Amino acid sequence: MVRKFFVGGNFKLNPASLAASTSLIEGLNKAELDPETEVVIAPPSIYLIPVKESVRKDVKVAAQNCYFKESGAFTGEISPKQLVDAGIPYVVLGHSERRTLFHETSALVATKTRAAIDAGLKVILCIGETLQEREADKTAEVCQSQLKEVVDVLKEADWSNIVIAYEPVWAIGTGKVATTAQAQQAHADVRSYIAKAVSPAVANNIQILYGGSVTAANSKELARQQDVDGFLVGGASLKPEFADIINARK
Repeated sequence: MVRKFFVGGNFKLNPASLAASTSLIEGLNKAELDPETEVVIAPPSIYLIPVKESVRKDVKVAAQNCYFKESGAFTGEISPKQLVDAGIPYVVLGHSERRTLFHETSALVATKTRAAIDAGLKVILCIGETLQEREADKTAEVCQSQLKEVVDVLKEADWSNIVIAYEPVWAIGTGKVATTAQAQQAHADVRSYIAKAVSPAVANNIQILYGGSVTAANSKELARQQDVDGFLVGGASLKPEFADIINARK
């Protein structure tokens, strides 16, 4: 089966103004993008609606996070139901910055994932190991541990609304990139785990993205790997080269 190539752009806490965001979207709107690639961008929450209204229709929008409650006394949070009401189809959950800086556990990520799916969102689910874990040869163990919490709360049918993003923490924003062999092995291990923990059909269909200092220069070789179905891009999504990454399989 040929899985559709998927490229996500995680803007993180960038850009610093609506004007800069507008300029960024204008550049994306003018770019020639591979129509066979699914493209999703995740701007800061304050810009979600203006970006959704201004970006080209073949580019979808994702929130960078959400809570697991519909409403209530949860200052500063956004609910899955509110995102759906605002016309936002995707949410990024479990990013390593949420896990490390904001101390989100895999159990919390799983709870959020369940709530997001129930509300009608699609989830870009992030997993990945630290440098210490990589050097201890625990990459597969860590990824499986992070996934297991989600596996335990989802039904098989729910996985059609999940995209997995493997992001080695040591490669995010560092300029270090997993070799093509490292990326392929990690993705193959994830797919093998999903085949056993969920089903072979889900494993065959699910898109597994690579994230971690992806650039136009390294994206084409990574995109050739059998189990690399796309990218979740950080810093490069704020630059013109993002279009080249989207076109990595052209």
